[in-house]
Amino acid sequence: MRIAVLGGGNGSFAAAADLALAGHEVRLWRRDSAAVAAHIAAGGHITVLDAAGIHEALPHLITDDLGTAVHGAELILCPTPATAQPDIARRLVPLLQDGQVVYLPPGTLGSVLMAQALHRHRPGASVAFAETGTLPWLVRKRGPQEIAITIRAKRLPTGVFPEALSRRALGVIRQAFPDSIEDCGDALSAALMNAGPIIHPPLIVMNAGPLEHFPKWDIHNEGTQPAIRRTTDALDLERIAIRAALGYGPPHFPLANHYATEGEEWMYGRRSHDRLTESGDWRERILLQSHRYMMEDTRLGLSLLISAADLAGVEAPLARGFSAIGAAIRGDAPDHSGRTLADVGLGGLSRDELRQVLHHGF
Repeated sequence: MRIAVLGGGNGSFAAAADLALAGHEVRLWRRDSAAVAAHIAAGGHITVLDAAGIHEALPHLITDDLGTAVHGAELILCPTPATAQPDIARRLVPLLQDGQVVYLPPGTLGSVLMAQALHRHRPGASVAFAETGTLPWLVRKRGPQEIAITIRAKRLPTGVFPEALSRRALGVIRQAFPDSIEDCGDALSAALMNAGPIIHPPLIVMNAGPLEHFPKWDIHNEGTQPAIRRTTDALDLERIAIRAALGYGPPHFPLANHYATEGEEWMYGRRSHDRLTESGDWRERILLQSHRYMMEDTRLGLSLLISAADLAGVEAPLARGFSAIGAAIRGDAPDHSGRTLADVGLGGLSRDELRQVLHHGF
């Protein structure tokens, strides 16, 4: 299958490498022309370290030309931070062809944001957008062309916009991720599976002192203490209450399962938290005012959760609290802005109207 992978971060390199190793024709696009030139000059390979050893992946193409990357691609994979989605949408939308599938793992409702941009550019276009609740890999770059994959996701709850195109979209996505895609309905259902706004805001806010004091700090290891775990569980209950109030049924993929060694498997399977901390790859420097845990998950992710809570009639005091504290840390107004339902074209709708748009599109 022809697959375009967008971005140059951890997830994008993992996608390009794994999909190339699986035999797909992979085109990796990056905005950074200098980085593209350096990668090509170094041989164009990606070295993958995982539990099975060392693998050399060779994408079909590495380019800074987005049109070349996406032309004729059946699947366009965009595992970039949500903060990059508006710029990517602006570049991507004029190039999209009917029948293509754009997959954002995870999305923060970026699937709807991109669909809205396409609708404004070319009403009636038949492109499916999808997103899931987490990145399909626990991965970190260890060098310009080297990545370490600790875990590959076992369960990826995926929603499609418009939902009416789910059958076609999921069929394409499953070719890239066989045996791991789970249909969770529409795009908002998938956005409300996003683990980032649940796990990361408490971890960085409640670890703000050591994060600013130590050169490197592992928020998932010594930064995850019982008090913080109780807080993330309580914040997750707000997310699940919002899903239920909006009519979405189980499974809700509770974050507590990420830490469990038995019971229902979470997105990364059992013992995923232990394997993450054992790797040592998440002992890192986190700059509180600019890191993606703050800008993507605390600002954008929590604003979406709060917006959905308002629609659902669910109180979300922890989401609001962490959103406000995050804004104070950044020096912003605590107005819960960033990525609301209105920001992606879903504001001012009744629940019935929202369901209609989520199913049929704009």
